[in-house]
Amino acid sequence: MSRTDEQPVVVVATITPAQGREAEVEAALREAIPQVHDEPGCLLYALHREPSGAFVFVEKWSSAQALKVHSGAAALAAMNPKLEGILARPAEVHVLTPLPEGALERGAL
Repeated sequence: MSRTDEQPVVVVATITPAQGREAEVEAALREAIPQVHDEPGCLLYALHREPSGAFVFVEKWSSAQALKVHSGAAALAAMNPKLEGILARPAEVHVLTPLPEGALERGAL
């Protein structure tokens, strides 16, 4: 089954701070969250932290189009320059198509 523009899209994005820059990265990420929550099509934009210190966003967008708009929106445009030079590596972004199964509340985000 291929994704259509009408299906929800789930994104998992991992951001790894350079050593000693964790607080700066966290502040930049947190600053963008309220603005992203107000973007059209944002169903979920939740920040998490791995034991390794990396930050992970779990996102859900109403459609591929909503995700595309997000990628060029003001929140990311403001956040990305703040992250320059303080990451250990480029962000790792996985765009996923949900494959719900079983009980809906447990089988999909």
